[in-house]
Amino acid sequence: MIKYSRMTLLAIVDIVIINVAYIFALLLRFEFDLDSNMFNSYFAVYVDNMLMISIAAILGLAISGAYTSIWKYAGSDELVKLALGTVISQLFVMGYIQMTQQMLPRSTYVISGMLIFLGIGFTRMAYRYIRKIKNTKFSSGLIFTKGGLIGKDTIKVMVIGAGDAGAAMINEIKHHPEYGKRVVVAIDDDPAKKGKRIAGVKVVGDRYSIRSTARKYSVDEIIVAIPSANKKSIQEILNECNRTRCKIKILPSLIDLINEKVSVSKLRDVDVEDLLGREPVSINLREISGYVEGKIVLITGAGGSIGSELCRQVARFKPRQMVALDIYENGVFELSNEIKASFPQLEFEVVIASVRSKQRMEEVFKKYKPHVVFHTAAHKHVPLMETNPGEALKNNILGTKNIVDASDRHLVERFVMISTDKAVNPTNVMGATKRVCEMIVQDKSKKSKTNYVAVRFGNVLGSNGSVIPIFRKQIEKGGPVTVTHPEITRYFMTIPEAVQLVIQAGAMAQGGEIFILDMGEPVKIMDLAENVIRLSGYVPNVDIDIEITGLRPGEKLYEELLLEEEGIEKTSHNKIYVGHPLELEDKLLRLIENDELADEIEDVAARSNEEIKSWLKEIVPTYSPQ
Repeated sequence: MIKYSRMTLLAIVDIVIINVAYIFALLLRFEFDLDSNMFNSYFAVYVDNMLMISIAAILGLAISGAYTSIWKYAGSDELVKLALGTVISQLFVMGYIQMTQQMLPRSTYVISGMLIFLGIGFTRMAYRYIRKIKNTKFSSGLIFTKGGLIGKDTIKVMVIGAGDAGAAMINEIKHHPEYGKRVVVAIDDDPAKKGKRIAGVKVVGDRYSIRSTARKYSVDEIIVAIPSANKKSIQEILNECNRTRCKIKILPSLIDLINEKVSVSKLRDVDVEDLLGREPVSINLREISGYVEGKIVLITGAGGSIGSELCRQVARFKPRQMVALDIYENGVFELSNEIKASFPQLEFEVVIASVRSKQRMEEVFKKYKPHVVFHTAAHKHVPLMETNPGEALKNNILGTKNIVDASDRHLVERFVMISTDKAVNPTNVMGATKRVCEMIVQDKSKKSKTNYVAVRFGNVLGSNGSVIPIFRKQIEKGGPVTVTHPEITRYFMTIPEAVQLVIQAGAMAQGGEIFILDMGEPVKIMDLAENVIRLSGYVPNVDIDIEITGLRPGEKLYEELLLEEEGIEKTSHNKIYVGHPLELEDKLLRLIENDELADEIEDVAARSNEEIKSWLKEIVPTYSPQ
């Protein structure tokens, strides 16, 4: 009812404008000479047909959609509709006058048409701005800023990106005063745009002026509206934004915005992943489907961060059956519920077992007969393994040997082991044990029909025990955020991209390779800590302190991804490299050939921590225990 009342009101206002326009057009045509016979003659024609002229004009406007537009959101599209409606209405009036064999000066149609367009357009814009002023809530009056007259409680916004997305975002905010925001300034790297206006907002500089501009315009919030920008550019822009004290929001990438309108609702908070400057990982679906689709896939350590994500992503490639193996039932129980809900057609089995048990692994392989094995089960926390090295030997080395041998006996087609950058010139027990695992995999690949490979990468953002969750918990408690050394650096990947590359590396396996993932540039942990604090809405060392605690046992300042002897070769994937297999050390080779490694590990694991590390040093000469 309200809708039709508004349309009726608009039509009445338009009838008044139409008739005033025709009267004024006749006056202009005859230079306001009211005594002219010609004027009086034509004016009489107008008066006689006033009702039909009004009806014909309103009909033309209605056909163009002038009464179906929501004018509080009006823009160029509505003005085009209004112009089209005006032309149609004038044609209708002209046609009616001609059909009734009457006459009006041709210039009257042109002049009245222009006046109708201007008059109706003015009333619609006036309605829009009156509504905007009416709905704007000011809690304590108005203040003047560089960005104009605004309410004291209004959030002052800087938009970065003066393109289509930036313009759409500015208009969206303008049309929604209920958001409590106002765009006061825009930033763009295109020098041709500097000093110009986009949707009424001035473009004042490039990304390097973000900090000074935010201070000059008293900006509260920054919106990064460049969905087409690459990850490296976004990283650089966000680094500049992080030097301000403003809240930061970002539009998703173009791929995420396809077929969706740019709007405030699509904005999201900036996350740490945005600051890595990494391009999205692409995978060859055909290659992956070839070795996973219709196959039985076993994933060890399935309840962990990497193992669970492997289950999620491998499930997309339609394996015949997936077997999730883990010793910790809680994580894999939750995963089971998730996978069964997301992939109801997939045969998903959960096995609670320890990879340390050779007999249990034999039972599992005999029952399920997997074609593909992803081995992620391992102890990975460096400080804990320094004080419990015997457990690292049994779980990492013995567990890997059990899975490797079972895969060989049961003719597994492909075996992919997750390794780590800490295996390169290791300074800790965890890294040394993973290096032994790599050597076991490489040795078995020479003797087996199974394709054995290892995939080596660095830290995974958001995985269990990684620095980001730790930092966030410390911030929630009010700090301090602890960093072991101001210069310590690490390689980082997100969980999904690491897992995608692991699956892709499995497709490329020929046997015996160590695949090395391109981790981008190493990140200083100090910078990471400061960014996490800023993204949480605080200022480092002002609101939240950063405390240097000193390097932990086994920890080194920087990690490597490659041994000098391995060399490196490109693969068909631009983010995956392959290292050359190395010859095994004599002692490890002898233990493996004589089938004495398992007994040796059980014996060594019972010794003192120092003796265990000495044994590891014999097996892994590049190991330098701290």
